[in-house]
Amino acid sequence: MKFRDYYETLGLDRNASADDIKRAYRRLARKYHPDVSKEPDAEARFKEMKEAYEVLKDPEKRAAYDQFGENWEAGQEFQPPPGWDGSSFTYGGGEFGGAEHFSDFFETLFGGRGRERDPFGGGFSGYREARMNGEDVNARIQISLADSFHGATRQLALEVPEVGSDGRVVRRQKTLNVTIPKGITAGQRIRLEGQGGPAFGSGAKPGDLYLTVEFTPQPPFEARGRDIHVTLPVTPAEAVLGRTVKAPTLGGTVEVRIPPGSSTGKKLRLKGRGLPGREAGDQIVELRIVVPEKPDSATRALYEELEKANPQNPRAGLGV
Repeated sequence: MKFRDYYETLGLDRNASADDIKRAYRRLARKYHPDVSKEPDAEARFKEMKEAYEVLKDPEKRAAYDQFGENWEAGQEFQPPPGWDGSSFTYGGGEFGGAEHFSDFFETLFGGRGRERDPFGGGFSGYREARMNGEDVNARIQISLADSFHGATRQLALEVPEVGSDGRVVRRQKTLNVTIPKGITAGQRIRLEGQGGPAFGSGAKPGDLYLTVEFTPQPPFEARGRDIHVTLPVTPAEAVLGRTVKAPTLGGTVEVRIPPGSSTGKKLRLKGRGLPGREAGDQIVELRIVVPEKPDSATRALYEELEKANPQNPRAGLGV
């Protein structure tokens, strides 16, 4: 099937750049690919835009189309320039552009389950091998705070699409060694070059795999950016009198001085004890006073004496 205006088919003007053409094609592909589209004319529209894209994305074909296709008539055969192989638009063995032959390629775009077929329908006869760079792939990886604090290497098992020797897209299990940089924070990404979507054709490059970091829960630590927050239980005596107590950090146990007269919620800052970086984060220690759950008679007597010796109303500021 031939079309009056390939630019119109893709919704472009004739000054469209190569990037404009690629973006328009991907946008329409996501809308009209038969494996995902609910449009009633999806298959026909997909064939139209696919043929238009195959012409306009190639500089030689586009130049020939621009030169000889100005008076394009519906159903008219395309007239190529001298010396240009007119079979370039022919799908090997049949009409060009059968949408069903691209389901594996679009599986990498949409993440769906496609049928295993040659993504280029057996190739384009009389035309140099089509080139299409692979798509970048985004995924998530969960690591511990300790991995970020110390740096680590982790193995990641993935099922990835690859292009076989026959040009078909297949899925293979692959184990990747992922280096966790010291000081990486939640939301940052690790780039694995060339480990994304497969490339089609010689000279094309596979996409990259981007891993967005998430931290697994690791009590008592909680990361907020590069700072690490810890709630530290202390006794009433330690809070009132001030004592030196032990506190956990990602780098090991340290001693912390509790100021006399501390209350629940008081925060102490341990400089440089957070995640490493150009400017290392801090560890924020928040005190929480813990009282005896079931005080015996002797303990109760001591607290009663303390109450008499130090009468106070901590709610006075509330007007009660």
